[in-house]
Amino acid sequence: MSGPVQQEMEKLLEEAFRPTKLQVINDSAKHHGHSGDDGSGESHFTVVIEATAFADKNRLERQRMVNHALGDIPGQRVHALAIQASAPTA
Repeated sequence: MSGPVQQEMEKLLEEAFRPTKLQVINDSAKHHGHSGDDGSGESHFTVVIEATAFADKNRLERQRMVNHALGDIPGQRVHALAIQASAPTA
């Protein structure tokens, strides 16, 4: 079951990129008791996203685009966010 932060992230990314592939994976249980675990169960995530918007962009540009689309979630409401962003292959 996904929580409210995960659902918000999915919605924001869908709206911003209309991805061909999207997975927002909650990794928080792996980090229970570690630094950044706020006890909410929504502190660590991995985003796997594929969208045409990432074509001709390097890895850093893609990560910045995802972070921008997520607004205040990374760094303020989520402690850690791993991003795997790619463009569809022909």
